[in-house]
Amino acid sequence: MKKSKYIVLFSLAIAVGLLLPCTVGAVTDPMKRNCEFVDVEPEVEKKYHYPRRLWNAFSEKVLKRPSDKDLQHFVTVVNDGEEPREYIKYVDFDVSLTALNAALKADIDSYGTEQHLCWISLLAYLGTRYGGDFSKFKHQDLTTLLGKLKGGETIETLTADMKHFPYYLEAYTAVLGGFVGKYKIQKSDTNGEIKWEERYGLRAFHPIGAGFGFSQYDDFGAGRDYGYRRKHLGHDIFGAVGTPIIAVESGVVEELGWNRFGGWRVGIRSDCGSRYHYYAHLRKNRPYHVDITEIGQRVEAGQVIGYMGHTGYSTTENVNNIKEPHLHYGLQLIFDESQKEGNNQIWVDLFAITKFLDKNRCEVYRVAETKEFYPIYASEFIE
Repeated sequence: MKKSKYIVLFSLAIAVGLLLPCTVGAVTDPMKRNCEFVDVEPEVEKKYHYPRRLWNAFSEKVLKRPSDKDLQHFVTVVNDGEEPREYIKYVDFDVSLTALNAALKADIDSYGTEQHLCWISLLAYLGTRYGGDFSKFKHQDLTTLLGKLKGGETIETLTADMKHFPYYLEAYTAVLGGFVGKYKIQKSDTNGEIKWEERYGLRAFHPIGAGFGFSQYDDFGAGRDYGYRRKHLGHDIFGAVGTPIIAVESGVVEELGWNRFGGWRVGIRSDCGSRYHYYAHLRKNRPYHVDITEIGQRVEAGQVIGYMGHTGYSTTENVNNIKEPHLHYGLQLIFDESQKEGNNQIWVDLFAITKFLDKNRCEVYRVAETKEFYPIYASEFIE
């Protein structure tokens, strides 16, 4: 009886979604954005609606998706001839934009005080309480937690009896670790001289350069059928051909070249090794920035790595078979190297994260002779 009720509700939600499409994301007037596009193509405002959260609720309640009540669904032990090892095999990152912003503020506000609060620990505490479902997030819950911490309690004492806290802490650290911290950035002083400034805060960048328009919606998990039927394990950001693509964080180029699904793409492994950033469907003919040349080279956060296009869906290189120009941005979590390839890969929904990173977009300028874009101000992670 309960299953029938959920099925009816889910069907009604789908019908309403199809009848009342909505636009989610930022669409900028092409005449007001950065005018130094390379190979500019006009943007068309799109209307999308994909009821992912309703599907997730349906999956959990009716299809019985793994529950956080049993961590055996999330952690596996492997014995492949070496020492047995345990690692996370499942992460459904559902932290909302509101929660990300609130936790970041608490972290930054407490920096330099006797009790510096780690934003990831705050989120892990709340994630444990919510069972990973941040649709339950209330500011009062965070306020209460901050009050306890300021009153002398610690995260360690507050989570001593929370069985699943270590899981959420490790999982959320894998997603967000390194995004916040100390860094140096070049800035102009009152005399116009460029000097280095040391700062603390959000140091990961949005993948689209500042001043360039884009639109987006939550399409993680949507169906794809090129090659074979599968789920879309990334986040699509729509814009104009030639839009500069920015490295979200520092790391090493691990993949470079053509892929029949992603077209011209580049994959960058974070310095910590737990994150693999995947940027795909780059521009035909000149997909990469001139400085991106080989696998194994180092890339810094904020560096221009390539340009938006619509290549892919072809076994022949340099073909535009993707209908709309866009960046496919994916984030894979790697707790064990066996997860890099194969059937046990973990990819994260980046809709909330890209909106969160929108507050830190890299300013760029164009060199007319080469038509290449570069960041106006260089930045470096301190630790």
